[in-house]
Amino acid sequence: MAVSDIQTAAPVRDASTTAARIRAADFVVKRHYLRWWEALPWLLIIAAYFVFPDRLTFGTQVLIGIMFALSLDLILGYAGIVTLGHALFFGIGAYTVALLTARWNWGEPISAMLLAIVLSAAAGLVSGWFLLRYRGLTLLMLTLAAAILVQEAGNYRSDITGGYDGVPGMEIWKLFGVFENDLYGRTYYVYVGVLLFIVWYVVRRIVYSPYGAALTGIRENVRRMHAIGSPVHRRLVTAYTLAAGLAGMAGALFAQSTAYTTLGVFDFDNSAKVMVMLILGGTGRLYGAFIGAAVYLVLEDNLSKLSPTFWQFGIGLLLVLTVLFARRGLLGLLEDAIKLFRRGGNA
Repeated sequence: MAVSDIQTAAPVRDASTTAARIRAADFVVKRHYLRWWEALPWLLIIAAYFVFPDRLTFGTQVLIGIMFALSLDLILGYAGIVTLGHALFFGIGAYTVALLTARWNWGEPISAMLLAIVLSAAAGLVSGWFLLRYRGLTLLMLTLAAAILVQEAGNYRSDITGGYDGVPGMEIWKLFGVFENDLYGRTYYVYVGVLLFIVWYVVRRIVYSPYGAALTGIRENVRRMHAIGSPVHRRLVTAYTLAAGLAGMAGALFAQSTAYTTLGVFDFDNSAKVMVMLILGGTGRLYGAFIGAAVYLVLEDNLSKLSPTFWQFGIGLLLVLTVLFARRGLLGLLEDAIKLFRRGGNA
């Protein structure tokens, strides 16, 4: 290459590098901005209140499922913490509410929910401090074992927990002393919907913050994060604690909305179900929890009516198709379809 060609190419490279840096900086600055399409899930949730007035009890469970999936997405999708024991914190939240009302005659929903968040977060902090020193298959088995140990401890003291028969005598007081959980579930649908919005906003602020970027860096290359001096373990434990508190919140709302809790909330099935929800929707995408939880629970409800024995076949088939042909989940598939449509329009 001639000297003149090198001199000509150098400014071009510098200009392209500068442009790339400007685009990257612009993305970092604006990535937390709200987009118009982010209002769509909330518009659908509001519309469902009026379109399906006789299905709001089920709708409440869908909202709780979304909250539970969001809590898992914070650690699995963004921090790369793979766990099969997330139901541990859901169960702690549910049993906090159940035991408060059944054993200590305290059924006030807000304070019980707050206590459930604190206890679940404390359990996440203690267990996470020890368990998150491990990764991979070891961590997977340890998180599963932790949930099983707590479940078996509850089964051993069935005189307190009610075992698999459930906690008897649960009586949840009126919300704010005024709004009763009516037969159609209108009160708790609104109550859980408002709390879900708060949880979504908190999680969104976390994942788009510098701390969220650090979690993504840990997920992508934990050795490099260690090399640059990032406090990896502390950040993982913090995320695990936050996710545990949010899962406990979902468990508390589940117990309050159904006024019934058994040791089944700690089951491996519960941990696996929320992971399937997230995989269906798309991990590390914030809104994958909305799509995945809604699709899973609606399919479960309808397929179980068609075939109470073989309904899981339909869920399994959808999961296989998603893993094979939509590895970024249904949300990723939707994004690809939109990009393809835009390219066709521009052509």
